[in-house]
Amino acid sequence: MAFTADQLRDACVYDKSAAVVGNDISTIYEEYKHLRAKCPVAYTNEYGGYWLLTSYEDVRNAASDSSTYISSVKAVVPSDPRGIRRPPLNFDAPAHTPFRTALERTVKPSRIKRLREPLRRHAEAALAPLLERGHGDMSAEFGANFVGHLEAEWLNLEPQIAPELSRTAAAWLNAWRAQDKETATANSTKMYDIARNLMYDRRQQPRNPEDDPASSLLLETDANGQPLSEEHLVGCLRQSLVVGVVAPPILIGSILAHLAKDKDLQKQLRDSLPTSSSPDPSLIPAAIEEFLRLYTPYRGFARTVSRDVTLHNCTIRPKEPVTLHYTSANRDESVFGSDADQFRLGRENIKAHLAFGRGRHRCAGEALARLALNTVLETVLEMTADFDIDGEIEYARMPELGIISVPMKLKRA
Repeated sequence: MAFTADQLRDACVYDKSAAVVGNDISTIYEEYKHLRAKCPVAYTNEYGGYWLLTSYEDVRNAASDSSTYISSVKAVVPSDPRGIRRPPLNFDAPAHTPFRTALERTVKPSRIKRLREPLRRHAEAALAPLLERGHGDMSAEFGANFVGHLEAEWLNLEPQIAPELSRTAAAWLNAWRAQDKETATANSTKMYDIARNLMYDRRQQPRNPEDDPASSLLLETDANGQPLSEEHLVGCLRQSLVVGVVAPPILIGSILAHLAKDKDLQKQLRDSLPTSSSPDPSLIPAAIEEFLRLYTPYRGFARTVSRDVTLHNCTIRPKEPVTLHYTSANRDESVFGSDADQFRLGRENIKAHLAFGRGRHRCAGEALARLALNTVLETVLEMTADFDIDGEIEYARMPELGIISVPMKLKRA
């Protein structure tokens, strides 16, 4: 017998589940473990009601089946309080394809290679004032400042826009989490202005489309061969402005907090740097992959189904949101073993992790994200001799998961 959402009110309903309303990560991970074992398809009435998929197999299959699990109705829980839809995140194929193609064109290996040195300089500059003071917030200050410059480099924005973007995106994000429509709108308007000005400039002075997302977008046409609408072009750039400043500071905070507690690993990675006596260039990229698996920063990416879908005796109806809990899937013991909640360098099947999703909506910027995280970790390890947590850690609320503020005491190298 299959249960609908209404029938599940007395079964697998988790309205006050830590996975839904909590922000303490240890409690959330324990709840995920319970859900994977006892109720891999759960339901909650929070945020208007939605289903939770928590097992690796279910999450991977849903993310890979974009004809059944669609993004055009609901892509994030909680969604933008104004209900605005932007490509490519909120579009299905074929409508999303030209936007995806345009963005992917700008993160090819040749472009990533050219961004390496500028990003290193930005990481050093973002860390310098914290080192000078001997302390600072490695997520909300260092991480946020760095990713503002990361976005500016990728989109070829004027350098002075980077700090403004960091502040505006942070204010918008906090308002979105709190479902504060007025504040979200005010800060979103500022980001739309940046995107609109950028698109106007590129129409007048197009750049190499392999180096410039706005110029790349202008090459694309829709499924009927018509130019993409101005509204959707600007919306795609607006989406691009945000996507790169939400997750990276959370990952940076989570990674550095982990290393502040695991001194042996911190030393092992510092000793692997090119400047050490026995460098090992494979260790930091390997560590980044395990950190991505362990600290995947999203729990609210969503879909709806295009038809009735029955999983584990539960029937999901069209228009009922379904969240794909990548962060739970990446700790699934059936895939990553009994130590799935632990950091293990060199995990044999690490390439199976879902930190960047799967299918047509897999993160288009994953190569850029990897470069950014590798750059940050190398820079912090090279410029410090040690670092420790030095204050209260603040954790993200839905739809993210992880550290959004982590004060640290830094010892200069």
